[in-house]
Amino acid sequence: MPPRTAVTGRSQEPRRRFAEELRLLRTQRGESLRQLGTALGWDASLFGKLESGQTLGSPEVAEALDQHYGTAGLLLTLWELAAGDPTQFKERYRRYMTLEAEAVSLWHFGVSTVHGLMQTEEYVRAVLTAGGTKGDELARQVEARMGRRELLSGENAPPFRTILSEAVLRTSLEAPQEWKQQLEHLAELAGRPHVTLHVLPHAAGPHGLVSTDVMFLRLPEGRTVAYTENAHRGELIEESSSVERLQRAYDAVRDLALSPAESRKFVMRMLEEVPCEPST
Repeated sequence: MPPRTAVTGRSQEPRRRFAEELRLLRTQRGESLRQLGTALGWDASLFGKLESGQTLGSPEVAEALDQHYGTAGLLLTLWELAAGDPTQFKERYRRYMTLEAEAVSLWHFGVSTVHGLMQTEEYVRAVLTAGGTKGDELARQVEARMGRRELLSGENAPPFRTILSEAVLRTSLEAPQEWKQQLEHLAELAGRPHVTLHVLPHAAGPHGLVSTDVMFLRLPEGRTVAYTENAHRGELIEESSSVERLQRAYDAVRDLALSPAESRKFVMRMLEEVPCEPST
């Protein structure tokens, strides 16, 4: 069956559609990018990148454009669809990203890095760069991962539990200020009612997930799937007995971890250890 043609003739790919609508609204009004930037108080180059699909910008920009054009939330809706579109991620991750967005609760264990839902922009860029991503693809993947963080925002955010190996909190970024911002972000997240953070100290010793990053997604229909990952590949696990074995290992690790209150204190101690930037 041939692909369905949009009645409007415009793209049905969310990111491209968002860019097309922005360009159409501006040209219909007869504004230049410079005039639009002056009217909204942002640099004109931002709107050029939005219209070319180079960036999605922020929800605040979409809201300001809605107000400017009188589109009553249309652009913010298109922005949300584009930010949550799994096709912006590398193909091997797309099914997982779709399930992540649908999950009613999430449980995570991190052996080496902070989970993408909890990363600052600088941390994202450092991790992706270390993995060999660069240029335009780096910019796209950073923006895609930052868009994922919306999942943990708002009153309807799903419950999220993360257990971080102490190694995660001792593998700092090169720039102290950027590492400080990541730790501060973790502490802020740990204070949210739907987020539970545990730290697994080195003293806990060997355990069943010693070399495995894992995320469990509880889906609306009641089943749970797991996603395991290392630096080179990820695997979505849906077979129930395999998921159950991983869950038993996860429960054992949680028993070894610090309580949420002790874990937050641990993060705050790590913050105190971040060296100060030299004054200029």
